[in-house]
Amino acid sequence: MREKVILICSKCLSRNYTSSRKKYDVNKKIEILKYCPKCNEHTLHKESK
Repeated sequence: MREKVILICSKCLSRNYTSSRKKYDVNKKIEILKYCPKCNEHTLHKESK
């Protein structure tokens, strides 16, 4: 079973991407370098609740 998560830009705090992860990996938060159209650069995106 997979769970949807929202990824937030760490610089401007805009919610740009959605992703999914396995339900049993709850202890680990996702952190990915992705492109933010608002900042116009690649920034660290973190998982939100």
